[in-house]
This record gives sequence, C-alpha cells and structure tokens, in this order.
Amino acid sequence: QVQLVESGGGLVQAGGSLRLSCTASGTISSIKAMGWYRQAPGKQRELVADITNDGSTNYADSVKGRFTISRDNAKNTVYVQMNSLKPEDAGFYYCYAQVMTIYGDPWYRDYWGRGTQVTVSS
Repeated sequence: QVQLVESGGGLVQAGGSLRLSCTASGTISSIKAMGWYRQAPGKQRELVADITNDGSTNYADSVKGRFTISRDNAKNTVYVQMNSLKPEDAGFYYCYAQVMTIYGDPWYRDYWGRGTQVTVSS
C-alpha cells in the first residue's frame, strides 16, 4: 500500500506565500513523477506542476514564475513553493505520485493524497 499525505495549506492574503509538502510512504519500490493538481469549487481538477525523478519540471501557464516545484527523492517528498498568491489560486491541492510498489504489479500507477485546502483572501 502507498499513502500520500499533504501538508502546508491554509489561509493567506493575496500576494502572500505558502509552501505545500507531500510525502509518499508504504511499500514503494520507486517513484517516477510527482506533482500537484488543484480543484476550485465548480471547476475541474487542473495540473499545477509536476516533476520527474531526474528533476524535469512542468508548470501550468497560470503559475509560471510564481510557483516552484521541487522534490527530495531520498524522502519521497515533493514540495511546491507558492508565491504572489492570487484569489484564483484558491482550492484544494492534491498531490500525486507515479509509484511502482515492491510487491505489486511491475509498472507505475498513480496514487493520490486527500488534498489540502488553500484559501487566498483578497
């Protein structure tokens, strides 16, 4: 089994910063990509940013220049530093990881965290 646990959400004023963390644990053999999606009320879940195990990153256009994704492979942890937050950045942020487990199938599958809420006041 694999669990992903997010932390770091909260309430922040527009223009402020937050740092989200997500740690994967369990019977992990290896992790390929890790990343963050978000979902605002009434909207579809959208990619925020992701990062491969060799450090290649990908960002949504709406967050480029403001958010920075990073990971610590030794800790199976992914971070996103969110600066210059806007009210439209608010929503639930979900972490995901592409994981191959030790005792499971010999391919990667996606695992998801339960989400952490980000609220941005204007």
